[in-house]
Amino acid sequence: MESRAKLYSVRLSPRKTRLVADMVRGKSIQNALTILKFSPQPSAKILAKLLSSAVANAEQKGVADVDSLYVKTIFVDGGTVLKRFVPRAMGRASKIRKPTSHISVVLADKK
Repeated sequence: MESRAKLYSVRLSPRKTRLVADMVRGKSIQNALTILKFSPQPSAKILAKLLSSAVANAEQKGVADVDSLYVKTIFVDGGTVLKRFVPRAMGRASKIRKPTSHISVVLADKK
């Protein structure tokens, strides 16, 4: 049985978040949460919270053994980009791009 969790418009760069998501792909839940707990990246805390939400969804569905769950798929897509301008010298302006991410997690039961 599978359980899912999604998070939209997180103010994190998709490129940096994918690096953390690659560390936990295919791992068991306990192992993945341990890796994210000791990871220094800011996106690790958000991914840990999302994995916990997916585990809660699995419990709600009635999965027999939550400890046998593993991260089947986890992917990070780019969201909308907030575009800002900052003044520069001689009357010019420079763009500032603030990217967002959409994160999806699917947990499955090992059989």
